[in-house]
Amino acid sequence: MAQALHEQRRAGAMFESLSFEERLGLLVDREAAERDAKRLATRLRFAALRHAACVEDIDMRSPRGIDAAVMAHLIDGGWINRHENLLITGPTGLGKSWIACALGNKACR
Repeated sequence: MAQALHEQRRAGAMFESLSFEERLGLLVDREAAERDAKRLATRLRFAALRHAACVEDIDMRSPRGIDAAVMAHLIDGGWINRHENLLITGPTGLGKSWIACALGNKACR
């Protein structure tokens, strides 16, 4: 928060028109966002995912044989909360590891 306050002071006129409560709210929001980003970075580092993949980049048009409804169910993450396992199988070169890393990234988020 001290860094954010220092930046507010350097910005000058942009923040001077705000009330104390608004400036304090901005500081608290920034601190919360930085803490969340730090926790995410830690989770991703400990996960040691081999690929920088995310579920938003999954191309469902590829002929992997995955049903879009099944993938949507996996992406929502309910299986994680129920402590269920996930086994991804298929021929070599289909992108199983990439999909696993994308789901792992989503779980970390």
